[in-house]
Amino acid sequence: MADKVLIIAEAGVNHNGSLELAKKLVDTAKECGADIVKFQTAKLSSLVSKSAPMAEYQKNNIGKEESQKDMLSKLLLPFDDFITLANYCKEVGIKFLSTPFDIESIRFLDPLLDIWKIPSGEITNYPYLVEIAKTNKDMILSTGMCTMDEVADAVKVLKENGTGKLTILHCTTNYPTPMKDVNLKAMLALKEKFGCDVGYSDHTQGIEVPIAAAALGATVLEKHFTLDRNMEGPDHKASLEPDELRQMVLSVRNIEMALGDGNKQPTEAELKNRLVARKSIIAAKEIKTGDIFSEDNLTTKRPGSGISPMRWNEVIGQKAKRDFKEDELIEL
Repeated sequence: MADKVLIIAEAGVNHNGSLELAKKLVDTAKECGADIVKFQTAKLSSLVSKSAPMAEYQKNNIGKEESQKDMLSKLLLPFDDFITLANYCKEVGIKFLSTPFDIESIRFLDPLLDIWKIPSGEITNYPYLVEIAKTNKDMILSTGMCTMDEVADAVKVLKENGTGKLTILHCTTNYPTPMKDVNLKAMLALKEKFGCDVGYSDHTQGIEVPIAAAALGATVLEKHFTLDRNMEGPDHKASLEPDELRQMVLSVRNIEMALGDGNKQPTEAELKNRLVARKSIIAAKEIKTGDIFSEDNLTTKRPGSGISPMRWNEVIGQKAKRDFKEDELIEL
């Protein structure tokens, strides 16, 4: 990954099955300053069985209950549309990414991508992990719903089968995620456990948590976005609208600059301010030649252009070599 935080604007299925809406999401991600716009690619027949129920959050966000298959049939784009989107991203000037949800989608997307994003739901899918690792590309791995042991199992499979550089994202799979369930420190635990770059895939409402993740050292941030949170669909309610996405990107970039290089030293601006803000050893009253410098005739005051008060003990006890007026800087 690059030195700066890689910001993934997750369009997901917030295009509601419309290629034109998907293109508008690409435009928005670019305008808001994201590095990558990401979609989701799946073959419905390979992804879900007829009997698979909707998640509770999906029922709540859509406001009705149907099978997962029926819901997804209205949201997934055909494969050809992703070729169109990949080309459109090149025109717009933003990196294209799509998460595959089955082996057929991995094989289809392989020529279109130079990096993979593995979703949390596939982390225990052994055949999927083997297939995607065999492409030898860099991986971003989401870990929602996982124990540390499950993450370790997935990492082992990926590494044994040829994956490139691995970045692990902490994630809580709930849309939206309550603040009490974020557990952002788990991102640091993943870094310590696996010794690799880490990041955060956010499903909270608002932008505070991804900004905090950037401050804690996330190298990748992922956040769902939509053109309108009131649109029908399972993920819109946990997504940022364009103005919010723009503010998140700006805030993360500011945090990035604020983190600096870790070396404690004054900035160029601070060097100019030291003269004004620091103090020097000053004559507290009139001092004659030959007088002994003491706590009675010396004090410390601004400006900081004279002898530093850190040399106080060195100055005390010495003889004045000339006369000093009150408030005059002391010289040795």
